[in-house]
Amino acid sequence: MNDIANFVKTQPAEYAAICHVLRTEIDAVLTKATSKIWHAIPVWFIGENPVVGFSITSKKGVNLLFWNGQSFGEPALKAAGKFRAAQIQFTDVSQIDLKAFRRWLKKARTDIWDYKGLCKRA
Repeated sequence: MNDIANFVKTQPAEYAAICHVLRTEIDAVLTKATSKIWHAIPVWFIGENPVVGFSITSKKGVNLLFWNGQSFGEPALKAAGKFRAAQIQFTDVSQIDLKAFRRWLKKARTDIWDYKGLCKRA
């Protein structure tokens, strides 16, 4: 079992179900991406740049984050942090709009923020 599967397995049942759906869809759409646990959360990379990941917050549920999500023009994704990230939270698997999620993932495949380059310059 890989690190992301272990991460999902250790979550409370309601959050593990959400994580399973997110992971399955991410792997299906981002077929050329690599994934790993990065800063304690599952993250998918295209090249050296993170594009999508998710984390668990006890009060808000599962937080799905796109590193360049603010550029997607998707109102359901809310700005996060001081760069270009955007996120959405889920507390139940029924809240995941698969059509919208797949659209966001397709945007994440090609609309990649040069996070790695920013880190090198900093």
